[in-house]
Amino acid sequence: MQFELTKEFIDDIKATIEAGDEITAKETLEELHAVDIAEIYDELNIDEAKFLYMLLDGEMAADVIAELDEDDRERFLKALPGEIIARQFIDKMDSDDAADVIGDLDEKKQEEVLSHIEDIEQAGDIVDLMAYDEDTAGGLMAKELIKVNENWTLTTCLREMRKQVENVDEVYYVYVVDNDRILKGTVSLKKMLLSDNKNKIKDIVNADVISVKTETSSDEVASIMEKYDLVALPVIDSLGRLLGRITIDDVVDVIKEEAEKDYQMASGISEDVEPTDNIWILTRARIPWLLIGLLGGVLVANVIGVFEIDLGTFPEMIFFIPLIAAMGGNVGVQSSAIIVQGLANNTLGFESMFKKLIKELGVAGINGFLLSALIFVYNIFTSDSLALTVTVSAALFSVIIFASVFGTFIPLLLNKIRIDPALATGPFITTLNDIMGLFIYLMIGRILFTVF
Repeated sequence: MQFELTKEFIDDIKATIEAGDEITAKETLEELHAVDIAEIYDELNIDEAKFLYMLLDGEMAADVIAELDEDDRERFLKALPGEIIARQFIDKMDSDDAADVIGDLDEKKQEEVLSHIEDIEQAGDIVDLMAYDEDTAGGLMAKELIKVNENWTLTTCLREMRKQVENVDEVYYVYVVDNDRILKGTVSLKKMLLSDNKNKIKDIVNADVISVKTETSSDEVASIMEKYDLVALPVIDSLGRLLGRITIDDVVDVIKEEAEKDYQMASGISEDVEPTDNIWILTRARIPWLLIGLLGGVLVANVIGVFEIDLGTFPEMIFFIPLIAAMGGNVGVQSSAIIVQGLANNTLGFESMFKKLIKELGVAGINGFLLSALIFVYNIFTSDSLALTVTVSAALFSVIIFASVFGTFIPLLLNKIRIDPALATGPFITTLNDIMGLFIYLMIGRILFTVF
């Protein structure tokens, strides 16, 4: 049954903690998943969280620490000695989770924790992982995996696998390497069970294996695993030597973080923020695009100033300024959102980009014609000015075409110069479309009002 965090539950658990009732608290925690316990910790102060945490066994304690938000985890670990962190948490964690936890600590605390890890090989693995950028395959991978030598017989292979499996939570693939640790492929458990024990692994290896290098970006890792429906992906160095593996749960975290970042960027937030961040961080993240919006408003005012005489002569044009600006912004965001989605899914190649531009022009042409026709009919019945009727319809059609082209081209340009194209779906595209849309509308008005 799925756990639901309620105010009543939090009140009950706090009352249990205040009473120091370890038995009831432990019984409550035993029924919950690590993710649920981490969710509870968000609602507790540091002393309450410590009380509950000390009731967990080693495996669960390590899982909960890994599930905590970075800020909560940092706050919690600061209150614990390095020896406790090393022996109660790190020793029970996979190497990638351990590297993430230790990486969030300050340098002095990192050294303290690492010095208390009894398994020197584990400590070395963690240090190796901490050296990689967190947004790369090296930063995502874990060292724990099952690997066998291609020259082993099945009997030797099974014996060695029994030793290795103690350190691996989930066995997705059995990787095959040569004497130089170079990845040669994978071997399925089914083939191992059906083959003669005297056969060597190289006789049944599947050489068709997809891998990534340590410097491969996390976005590309996620894309590869999604494209080929992989639950785990081996990581190699520049020589092809097997270093670790990335599992699907790590990639889900990457996809979630990227989606959150793109959504924030599209909303005009310039850096990754959380609801729990302080006022200064939230302000700093929002102010850059608000300043750009302010600058855009000033430019819009200047555009109107250039056509001040026209608007004074034909004031009825003023009533349709919001319509033109809104339609241009909406069309631009729609077009850019489709392109950004295609870029994110790697479904837009060089040739398909041109086809996509043509398709967006076709869509814009149909939408522009329909909407312009509707506003033309509306003005025919509500306005006495033929000039205004024609101006608004012609301007709306032109603005929709421009906004569609602009919304398609800008994400492609940003992607080309290695800037996140999600930037194009927010205030950036809206502000520019407002300025250009208004200019197009007023310029067409100046020409047509003179003709009519």
